[in-house]
Amino acid sequence: MCEGVQRLVFDPQQAILLAKLDPANIVGFTAMHPQTVYSQDTAVVAIDKDLLKVKSGQQTETAIWLGGCNPFATYTMQVADLKGTGAIGFEFTDAQNTERFQVFTKFAAGRFTDVILKITRNNAVVLEKSISTNPLPVPSKNSELILQLFGSGLNFLVKDTGLPVNVAQANFNQTLDLRQQEVLHTFQARLLFLLNDGEVSIRNAQSAITTGLGQADIRVITHKDGSPYLDRGRLWYTLSIRGRALDHHLQGVFSLSPSAFDLKLEGIIVFDRQDGLLRNEISSHIFYDDDEKVWRGFTTGFSFAANPKTEKKQIWAIESKTDPRFGFSIMKAKPTNIIGDIEDSHIIYDAAVKKWHMLTCENQNGYKAIILESNKWDGAYKRIAGPVKENSTGTSMQRIGNKWYCFSGSAERKIFIYTYPNLQPAGTLNMDLPPWDAKAGTRVWPNIVTLPDGYPVKYVALMMDRYNYPSLQGPNWTYGALYLYHGSDKPGLKNTR
Repeated sequence: MCEGVQRLVFDPQQAILLAKLDPANIVGFTAMHPQTVYSQDTAVVAIDKDLLKVKSGQQTETAIWLGGCNPFATYTMQVADLKGTGAIGFEFTDAQNTERFQVFTKFAAGRFTDVILKITRNNAVVLEKSISTNPLPVPSKNSELILQLFGSGLNFLVKDTGLPVNVAQANFNQTLDLRQQEVLHTFQARLLFLLNDGEVSIRNAQSAITTGLGQADIRVITHKDGSPYLDRGRLWYTLSIRGRALDHHLQGVFSLSPSAFDLKLEGIIVFDRQDGLLRNEISSHIFYDDDEKVWRGFTTGFSFAANPKTEKKQIWAIESKTDPRFGFSIMKAKPTNIIGDIEDSHIIYDAAVKKWHMLTCENQNGYKAIILESNKWDGAYKRIAGPVKENSTGTSMQRIGNKWYCFSGSAERKIFIYTYPNLQPAGTLNMDLPPWDAKAGTRVWPNIVTLPDGYPVKYVALMMDRYNYPSLQGPNWTYGALYLYHGSDKPGLKNTR
């Protein structure tokens, strides 16, 4: 039974603050937010009636320090007023200002006119181009600029009323890869003002970990036996925070009270393959190994899409001695023998046979569920069941009563149930309001969780729909809204054999 639905689009109540410029609460402005002047002339910068005002009658370029640079964060600026001619935006630089990454929107006569990406390497401009993809809305007194970074690409949006409109996008890792660990450790984030007889008023600005455009790939965090990791009375999930295409998403961590729909963003995780880059992989299953006191799991290497000529898609084994659920976390990643077009992995340790079993999807004329087996959690793995006949996605294993079952979304407008570990057909899931309609895709993640005694329901399922976010160009996997279901043994399982 469906209990509720919500879509989190840069939800300000969910944002995890990294840095902030709040003119109404600044004392000692030059110390809190020092300026860098790149031009011969200097703009006038002041705090006036809770606004940051930057004004110049000459051609000036001024940057005002916001905080550290996190290449997987969202940067926002609320614009109260624009006068004259110029540009405003964000820049990310090293301490010597020899490496500069700038994204800014030009304006003239009170209107935004273009969005520019400019990259400087070793004091030389190596890229400067328009990245606009849609007409820019006319700014108002409540316009907000939103720069969504994901290491190898960006979205630039403008919000006034209603949903933010994506007005520019770019991929840039071939020129300057912000996923380099050096960027996280040495770059700074600044507000950028390029004025030519212009004036800008800013209400506030910040960098934060956000919910992005949508959420998908929902997987409960578990113990190694497959039981849900309940902590503080809450379920814990990995959800992908959506940006645009394959390499533009982030691995988010959310929590949820099983008897409510109070989904809360807790943090994001990136992955270190020991190659100097921080990877924004997704479709992860994380489990806590109570015996070894360590967090482990698997993630799908979607970041290969940033360098498809030199990297292959594969499943990576991930591990962390530190709890990765909160804030900004980095998990170590190492390769497995699971290489190819495989995704959506879910693992349990089956104590009855003393084996690790992984349910996953392999592209064999369409994604199909298979089960792999290993003596060790991190491999090597070999196939023991599958592929199934039906299209598969979001595969997961769950105990229903005293038996384990395998669940899979599909393109066939059904959620399929299979036996464990043989993957024989066992029925389909009976749902009153599935997370799709006649226009929506149906390759959702079933994500069914069995709760212990003491909760008002026996089963909880958090699923997503596959409606993409409007106004983006090109490849676009920005679904979806989130649907909460409560379930019971009957009539939840419908026998279709």
